[in-house]
Amino acid sequence: MITSESALLEYLDSHAIPYTRMEHPPVYTCEEAAQYRAQMPGVETKNLFLKSEGRPGEERRFYLVMTACEKRLDLKALGREIGAAKLHFASEEQLMEALGLTAGSVTVLALVNDPGHRVTLLVDADYWPSAAYLCHPLVNTATLVLEHAPLARFFELTGHLPQVITMQGRG
Repeated sequence: MITSESALLEYLDSHAIPYTRMEHPPVYTCEEAAQYRAQMPGVETKNLFLKSEGRPGEERRFYLVMTACEKRLDLKALGREIGAAKLHFASEEQLMEALGLTAGSVTVLALVNDPGHRVTLLVDADYWPSAAYLCHPLVNTATLVLEHAPLARFFELTGHLPQVITMQGRG
């Protein structure tokens, strides 16, 4: 399991996945991050680690959702869209076990830690065509800018092809 930023950057470098890195104080919300990301090009991503409430006899599923910071997701509508009975935020323990992350540093780049594909990647259709994305490198004290093609290649390398979903916002 890759648990440090330096190990993740080595992984990206070894697979020729280009990025631009910016260091900043710890951020825990999109609002906090926005004050440091103003000059960085790309979609400011919000990543949610969710679990489905399994129906009797069904296994619990985990989802990593990538959307833009400005969108407030309607989790009920998302659950209906993907056929999940009910979506909830997963616990910190489940986040650590599945992706090796702590709360506040959830990122799609942690999918490198899910070789068993327990986590399904859901990407917001409104933002997937964007030119670049801002992502935490396993820590909330830095941000990486990854262009679309290299991020798509990263998903391919980890075996987590995104399910591009139209995600409803809530008012």
